Amino acid sequence: MLRVRCLRGGSRGAESAHFLGSWLCRAFTGWVQRSFQSTQAATASQNSAADDKATSPVPKDCPVCSYNEWDPLEEVIVGRAENACVPPFSVEVKANTYEKYWGFYQKYGGQSFPKDHLKKAAAEIEEMCNILKGEGVIVKRPDPIDWSVKYKTPDFESTGMYGAMPRDILLVVGNEIIEAPMAWRARFFEYRAYRRLIKDYFNSGAKWTTAPKPTMADELYDQDYPIRSVEDRHKLAAQGKFVTTEFEPCFDAADFIRAGRDIFVQRSQVTNYMGIEWMRRHLAPDYRVHTISFKDPNPMHIDATFNIIGPGLVLSNPDRPCHQIELFKKAGWTVIRPPLPLIPDDHPLWMSSKWLSMNVLMLDEKRVMVDANESSIQKMFENMGISTVKVNIRHANSLGGGFHCWTCDIRRRGTLQSYFD
Repeated sequence: MLRVRCLRGGSRGAESAHFLGSWLCRAFTGWVQRSFQSTQAATASQNSAADDKATSPVPKDCPVCSYNEWDPLEEVIVGRAENACVPPFSVEVKANTYEKYWGFYQKYGGQSFPKDHLKKAAAEIEEMCNILKGEGVIVKRPDPIDWSVKYKTPDFESTGMYGAMPRDILLVVGNEIIEAPMAWRARFFEYRAYRRLIKDYFNSGAKWTTAPKPTMADELYDQDYPIRSVEDRHKLAAQGKFVTTEFEPCFDAADFIRAGRDIFVQRSQVTNYMGIEWMRRHLAPDYRVHTISFKDPNPMHIDATFNIIGPGLVLSNPDRPCHQIELFKKAGWTVIRPPLPLIPDDHPLWMSSKWLSMNVLMLDEKRVMVDANESSIQKMFENMGISTVKVNIRHANSLGGGFHCWTCDIRRRGTLQSYFD
C-alpha cells in the first residue's frame, strides 16, 4: 500500500500565536501522517466493500461524475477572463507571486488587468471552448461578475479577482462537487460566479458540499512572513514554513489531483494541513487522501508540478522533483519528465511559471489538449501514442493557468477504481 510522508509547516509572528500555530500544526501533521499509513490492516469487510465499489455508485442520470484526470471527458466548466482584476498586494499574494511582478501588484491592485491583454485572453478561451465542443464535450461557463467591487467583512476588506480558474475552487469527486475554502482574500466571493451552475447540477442529482468558509482573519496568515525574494520563499518552504497558518482550514481545489480512490495533495502557500485533514475526513473511507511534497513547494497549485495523466502515468516536473516518487515507481507507475517549456522570457506570467506547458487537459487516455506553441511537449505526447489537440492560450496563461486550471471536468465516462492496491 502506498505510504506518503508530509512536511511540517506553519509559523507565527507574535509569540503566543506562534505557540498555538505550532501546536495545531503538530497535531494536524500527526493526523495527516497517520492517515497515510498502510491500509492493509483494514478489516476484511472494508476491503470487500471497496472491491464491491469498482463500479460507479453515482445515480444513473446524474450529470456529475468524475473520478480521475483521464477518463473520456463529456462535460466541463471553462472559466472566464472577462472583468479580471489584479488582486490587492496582500501578504498571501506576495508569497505566491514572483518578485519581478510585485511592483505591478502594488500599482494596479484592485484595478483591471490590462484591457487589451484580457480581450486577447477571452478570445483564446472562446476558441478553446469551440474546440472542446468540436471534440464532443459539453461546455458550461460561469457567470460574468464585476470583480472590481470592494467588499468588507468583519475581518478584512478587498476587491475580487476573477472567475477564470474553476479548477481552483471546484473539485469533483464522484457525483459530488466540493467548493474549496480558498486562502486569498481577493477570492472570498469567487464562488458566486459558479453558483447558478452548481445549483443546476444539484437539482439534477449531484451532491454539493461547501467546505468551512474561512474568516480570513489576520491569524490565518503569518503577517511577518519574512519574504524579500523568491529565494527567501524557497528557503522558508523547505523548512516547512508557509504564509498560511493552521488557524482554520483553507485549501485550493487545484492542490488536489485525483487517481480513483487515491487523491494526492500538497501543503502549499494556499493549502494548509487543517484543510487537508478536513478533506481526508470528509472523503473517508471511500477515498484516501495522501500528502506528497516537492523540492520546491512554492508553486501555487500541484498541477504544474505533478500532473497525473493516465492510469499509472504521471508528469513530474524535473525542476520540482517529488520526494515520494519512488513510491509511485514501486507501485508500477511510469514517471515522465516533461521537456523544458518554450514560452518566451518576455511574456507576462503574473501568477505562474513557464511550467504551465505541462498543465494539460486529458480528453481521454489517447487525446490531450496542449498549447499550440509548445512543440516539445506535443512531440513527447505523440511519441507516447497520445494525439494532441493544439490550442493557443498564451494570453490566458498570463492570468495564472493552463488548460487544467481553466477547466473543471464535471463528467468523465468511467468508474471508481483503485490504482494502488
